[in-house]
Amino acid sequence: MELGLQGKVAIVTGGSEGIGRATAVVLAREGASVVIGARRQAPLDEARAEVEAAGGECAAVSMDVTSDGDCARLVDTAVERFGGVDILINNAGQSSSGRIESHEIETWAVDLDLKLYGAIRLAKLCIPLMRERGGGRIINLLNIGSKTPGAGSMPTAASRAAGLAMSKALSKEVAADQILVNAACIGSVESAQWHGFHEQRMPDATYEEFLETVGQGIPVKRIGTSEEAANMLVFLASDAASFISGCAINIDGGASAAW
Repeated sequence: MELGLQGKVAIVTGGSEGIGRATAVVLAREGASVVIGARRQAPLDEARAEVEAAGGECAAVSMDVTSDGDCARLVDTAVERFGGVDILINNAGQSSSGRIESHEIETWAVDLDLKLYGAIRLAKLCIPLMRERGGGRIINLLNIGSKTPGAGSMPTAASRAAGLAMSKALSKEVAADQILVNAACIGSVESAQWHGFHEQRMPDATYEEFLETVGQGIPVKRIGTSEEAANMLVFLASDAASFISGCAINIDGGASAAW
């Protein structure tokens, strides 16, 4: 299938590892130029080399999505290096969960700033540039807890639910500009943070044993790979998804109780 991504310019936050890195690689294979942003320079440099090896041009920017200045610098890099922005994939985030009384209000503020306000900052910067180019794609990464939150899942579940509402509302605001907005609700998909989950939950097991145990609770009996998530994100960013907007698509192996 021709995805129509040749010559497009994509920004991917959280692009140094896991789903973000895999997405940047797939975008490059499809002919897009990619700007990846993340906090740590060394993993960014490694990711940039992998993206370039996949055949695409790539710029790597050390930045923090909670900083207005850093977000502006990321977008400016896309404009200066590649001429504009066609695709924004808001992937930056981390898991923060517990019972409501276990977190101070400051923890909630930090979580919202990272997962919700970071996406808003970048959308506000990119939408005018997308209008200039006749349209674009915004894809916000959430998790399945944004639809079906459980006990002990806050503040992440609340931040992600806010991101779901923002994505749906924004899709209606910018549809006439041919800017399509969707969300991806991630379930158990392997990424760098899973090594931390391993140490917390099953420190006496090997990493492979831990992943196999987690997978048994998923209908397809395994966890997903970053590449599988990346394939869906790139599809949503492509011409092949030209009539899909306002959706929140689960990438979870059938785990969520809500579509």
